[in-house]
Amino acid sequence: MKKILIANRGEIAIRVMRTAKKMGIKTVAVYSTADRHAPHVKYADEAVLIGEAPSNQSYLLGDKIIEVAKSLSVDAIHPGYGFLSENAHFAELCEENNIIFIGPKSKAIKIMGSKLAAKEAVKAYNIPMVPGTDEAITDIAVAKKIATEIGFPILIKASAGGGGKGMRVVEKETDFESQMDRAISEAVNAFGDGSVFIEKYVSSPRHIEIQVMADAHGNIIHLFERECSIQRRHQKVVEEAPSSVLTPKLRQQMGEAAIKVAKSCNYLGAGTVEFLLDDNLNFYFLEMNTRLQVEHPVTELITGTDLVELQIRVARGETLPLKQEDLKITGHALELRVYAEDPLNDFLPSVGNLEVYRLPVGENIRVDNGFEEGMDIPIYYDPMLSKLITYGSTRDEAIQLMIHAIENYQIEGIQTTLPFGLFVFKHDAFRSGDFDTHFVKKYYSPEALLEEQKEEAKIAATLALQQYLEDQKLLRVPLK
Repeated sequence: MKKILIANRGEIAIRVMRTAKKMGIKTVAVYSTADRHAPHVKYADEAVLIGEAPSNQSYLLGDKIIEVAKSLSVDAIHPGYGFLSENAHFAELCEENNIIFIGPKSKAIKIMGSKLAAKEAVKAYNIPMVPGTDEAITDIAVAKKIATEIGFPILIKASAGGGGKGMRVVEKETDFESQMDRAISEAVNAFGDGSVFIEKYVSSPRHIEIQVMADAHGNIIHLFERECSIQRRHQKVVEEAPSSVLTPKLRQQMGEAAIKVAKSCNYLGAGTVEFLLDDNLNFYFLEMNTRLQVEHPVTELITGTDLVELQIRVARGETLPLKQEDLKITGHALELRVYAEDPLNDFLPSVGNLEVYRLPVGENIRVDNGFEEGMDIPIYYDPMLSKLITYGSTRDEAIQLMIHAIENYQIEGIQTTLPFGLFVFKHDAFRSGDFDTHFVKKYYSPEALLEEQKEEAKIAATLALQQYLEDQKLLRVPLK
């Protein structure tokens, strides 16, 4: 494998290129007109313009990307996450054109891409699942009968869904029909597929996921868990590893369950098995993400591994260089996704120019970044600018370093999730480890954030005044 094309943009494209370069592999970037001056374009050995700004005219053009790969004698394509990373047809296109797809085989992507097919695949492995329907439903009367049997509250989910789209919590029977209509309509708009399924709503759950890695020789390992419970609009914003609530026994059980999920679809490469954990520490299989996750750095830091390197090695047909017994958790890592969003305005995207953009630096601070000062934030893509990751020998140490790093991250020209991150990492519920996926609903509001910022400003002003008075005393000391 001498040359890899990265079918992505921003921080993940650079992240993959960094490892490829370390391994002596040449890199090819693809870019849209909006990303002409983006850092990932400059960082690659070669770069090719593939289309206009909208992703359906550039980054989602699988045929065009294959064409570019063939014209430049590319050996493999790394899809990153998002875009074509979980597109079974694109993985098939790579296979048909003798280009290695750095990810699972298309069959595994298909199975795990449908929540219902995934449930069916893992059924034989005795993996705990939330009570619910075994097949997709579009008939509202039938769905209502099933929902009543399961018992409210229930969750309606789009079968082809992801990212919180086509998802509705229904607390009582009278709301069922209107919420079902909305879920179907949202699923059709987002995925072109209105089929949904129903499951029991697990109240106060934590979102725990297990990183797995599988080679072509039958070896599968898990690299422990990530806690991803701090979310807004069902999407993660803060992640950490390890979780503060898992016991060694529960960690082992969940790790073994994740390996079984990977076996159920003959998995290859890096994947993540997601679970819900209820307040009695019962876990339930949720879904499998058949790609590298946004939050993979926290796993890398606590295990001392490079997951992209393992992906490339496995894709080359190598045996995994690690066995389960070689892996252990060392220290604690946290990640904050730095989005161009306004936390004071319902986390809506914040478009503008990065007038000031300076990243924090220091030991055990890592920033996976895709932007530079002076750049405009394109409206066409996910609004994530970077990922801020900190590592400490203890959870408290990682939290303190994260607070320090956020305070030293300078951005002007747009709003970001940095103030929200500060709110989370300073909050007693987070610091104590006693939180779940309802953290934002329970504790966060724009008013709460403004109040905290006022309080901090007051403390800063008091300290500045004290320092000024001390300085004045020193100046007034009479000369003898």
